This record gives sequence, C-alpha cells and structure tokens, in this order.
Amino acid sequence: MTPLERALHDRIRAEGPITVEAYMETCNSYYYATRDPLGAAGDFTTAPEISQMFGEIVGAALADCWQRAGKPEDAMYVELGPGRGTLARDALRVITRAGLRPPVHFVESSPVLRQAQELAVPQAHWHESICDLPASGPLLVVANEFLDALPIRQHVGGVERRVELIGGHLAFDRDGEIVETSPARDAAVTALCRRIAEQGGVALLIDYGHGRSAPGDTLQAVRAHRFVSVLESPGEQDLTSHVDFQRVAEIAAQAGAEVAGPSEQGPWLERLGITARSRVLANATPERAGEIEAARARLCRPDQMGSLFKVLAIHAPKWPSPAGL
Repeated sequence: MTPLERALHDRIRAEGPITVEAYMETCNSYYYATRDPLGAAGDFTTAPEISQMFGEIVGAALADCWQRAGKPEDAMYVELGPGRGTLARDALRVITRAGLRPPVHFVESSPVLRQAQELAVPQAHWHESICDLPASGPLLVVANEFLDALPIRQHVGGVERRVELIGGHLAFDRDGEIVETSPARDAAVTALCRRIAEQGGVALLIDYGHGRSAPGDTLQAVRAHRFVSVLESPGEQDLTSHVDFQRVAEIAAQAGAEVAGPSEQGPWLERLGITARSRVLANATPERAGEIEAARARLCRPDQMGSLFKVLAIHAPKWPSPAGL
C-alpha cells in the first residue's frame, strides 16, 4: 500500500466516500510534487520530448502572431505546465530569431519540475496559478498536456460518482453511463481567456481529447508507459482525462476571447511545415535521419499522436488567429 493510499483509506473512513474530483486532485498533487514523470525512465513522454520540431513549430506559430499583431515590445512568453522546460527552450529559440526576447513566465507548482525547468530556461519566472501572471502586456501562451491533468467530476444518472472502500480496497460507488465535467478546467480557461482578452495575445492549447461534447468515461492512469487501473497505487501514477474542446471553446468565447480550431495535431503540424523542417534536420545530421522521421511520424500519424491530440487557439479580439487552424 502506498503512503497516499493509506492516507486516502484513513480519510474515507473518517469522512465517508470522496468524489472523483477530490481523488484525482489529491493523487496528482502528490504525484507531481514528488517526481519527474517524463521520459523513458518515467511514466509518459510528451511531444516536446519526442522532437525539437514540436517546440519549434509552436514557437514559429507564436512568433508569426506577434509579428502580425505589430510586434508589441512588451509581449511575454507564458507556458502552463511546462514539463522539463524543453518546449519553452525550443520555442524561444525560434521566437528570438524572429526579433523578440520576451520575459518568460511559467505556471508550475511542482518543485521537482521547477528545478528541471530552471536548467532549461534559467531566466524564467515561476507562478502558482494563472491569476499570478503579470497584469499588463500581451501573452504568448502555450499549454501542452496541461488541461488533461486538471481534476474532473463524474456523474452517473445525475448523481456524482465517488470513491469508497469495499473490502479494504478503493472502489467506485456506482457504474453506468458517465458524464464528465471539470470546474477546475473551466476556471483555468476562464482566467486565461480573460487575461488574453484584456491584455492582448494568443494561446495554443494542445492536448488529447474530443472536438464535440459527449458522455463517456475518459479518466485514465498511466504508469511506466502503460495504462493501469485508476484506483491502483494512488499517487504513483499519472491521472488524466480527455479534454472536451467544445466546452473549452464555449468557455473561451464567454470570457471574451476569439477561438480558432480545434484542429488535429498531425495536420496542424504538417500545415506549419514539420515535414520540411524534418528534411532540413535530416540533411544536417544524416546519421539521425531515421530517428527524425520516426519522431515526425509519431507526432503526426493518425494512429499515433496525430489524430487524438488537438490544437485549439485562443486570441484577443484585435490579435490575429494563429496559422494552420
């Protein structure tokens, strides 16, 4: 039994069954505070860790918006849940070449990941929440696999689903057709979009999920690069859910921002030139040509990350929409 599992057992015995939302929030807070989950030695690998091309494309898209918006000098780079800082490092390399050296702001609560981010982007400033970001200046935002980790609620027949103890083991208190909502996700999108609408700027939200709202159980757990039961070894695995991009777009519009997309990740990367970039890299390092092509395929092919992952853009009313959407 893990330390967190023991604590959850004690909590349920004292308070009664807890909501799926409380379970997910508790597990992920412990999980991210105690480890670097990324890479071959971790539990999962994100797109920036697969290839520098991903971060470069993101950087190019943000730089293009900045240029078409008139090159405001006070624009800042913001990343929500920046992992090891790999995406930011690659994106900022392209943004700098475009003529902007923005201050860098990371929204990150994990002390372990902050250490890795400081090595990759030493000039960064860290914040606990979106609400702590500077209140003036346009925002160039990227959130890659950020929204999926925010806690969700699950309802069955209009009754909120909970986690209880049965025979000394964690179990769900009801099954059936599940409807998921995420007040935490709604709040994060609202806070971000209000900032963008008021301060100017653009955000790229990249995550796995569905383009249309629909019922279904999407809560999942990953450990050592394989799916496991969401109630197994709490605090020792990554809990996520699929992002409802229709809901995100509705919340963004309500907050006063403009919305473009969503687009599937693969076609978006292709439209922005990832194939041409892969050829340049392969020509520069022929010994890595196979590795580079494999990375491009993993990011773009429909049977890998290309279709499940979506890209949704949010921008201020007076800012241009990002390319490729």
